[in-house]
Amino acid sequence: MMKSIKRLFVLAVLAILLLAGGLAWYANQPLRIESLPKTINVVPGTHLRSLSAMLEREGVIGNAQVFWLLGRVLGKAGTLKVGVYTLDRPLTPLELYGKIQHGDVSQAIVQFIEGWNWREVRAVLAAQPLLKHDSAGMSDAELLQAIGAEQSHPEGLFFPDTYSYAPHSSDLNVLRHAYRLQREKLMAAWETRAAGLPYRTPYEALVMASIVEKETGAAFERPTIAGVFINRLRLGMRLQTDPTVIYGLGERFDGNLRRIDLQTDTPYNTYTRIGLPPTPIAMPSEAAIQAALNPAKTDALYFVSRNDGTHTFSRNLDAHNRAVNRYQR
Repeated sequence: MMKSIKRLFVLAVLAILLLAGGLAWYANQPLRIESLPKTINVVPGTHLRSLSAMLEREGVIGNAQVFWLLGRVLGKAGTLKVGVYTLDRPLTPLELYGKIQHGDVSQAIVQFIEGWNWREVRAVLAAQPLLKHDSAGMSDAELLQAIGAEQSHPEGLFFPDTYSYAPHSSDLNVLRHAYRLQREKLMAAWETRAAGLPYRTPYEALVMASIVEKETGAAFERPTIAGVFINRLRLGMRLQTDPTVIYGLGERFDGNLRRIDLQTDTPYNTYTRIGLPPTPIAMPSEAAIQAALNPAKTDALYFVSRNDGTHTFSRNLDAHNRAVNRYQR
């Protein structure tokens, strides 16, 4: 019995040594990269396994499993830097990991997420180590002037997307690109808008799109949410949408929306004021813009959360109150 255990132990040690030796050999062998130079894109959310699969798919490595195992042994999980990398010579797996770990990019990446507000956009730009932070000392008005924006308030003017930039380029270049792209999306949707909408300008549609963006995470509901708000605007009803109140509270919002908050008037409180708020409240996606300008035809005037990310829509207050009692009390 003891001899068998010793034999198994020796075999296990030998297997570990062989594996370690094999990985050490693999780590220092030049990769046979197809068609140099090669460009690879490490996007936000990339982890070791998805990186390995992508590199195998792109012809950079021959075996994703072995490359992943090497990364696990070396403790590379959680160290990957997003960006666009240019491989202009044969690298060893060890060198490739080093390049990605140290962020030796030809183009870096920053991501703006739909539904973010302006504070969040500025924060993510400030956290980019490879950007020149030319906007850091600027007021919002100075920044908007620098990128050629006509508006006086930055909220909602930038398109949520992933942007590539050359290391040490200006953050104003990223913002200028995002601003122009949002304007293009908005104007294209404005040209194909439904007839009879109660918007005087494309900017008002952008305001509505930002509310739609914040009201639902369910993409299929956006046109109906927009349709409800359009109906209320036409009837002169208050929009009574919580996200606008939260935006008006700014940094005072602690995650708990109270009755007193709904009753306290601000320019963004759609419980106390009729019509749209003065500016967007977030960065709307293209889908939200399309919903605001091509809303669903509905006779609903109310909706309430089902607490699963979707809503129940009602034509009148009695039906709405029944839905509130069912889902919120």
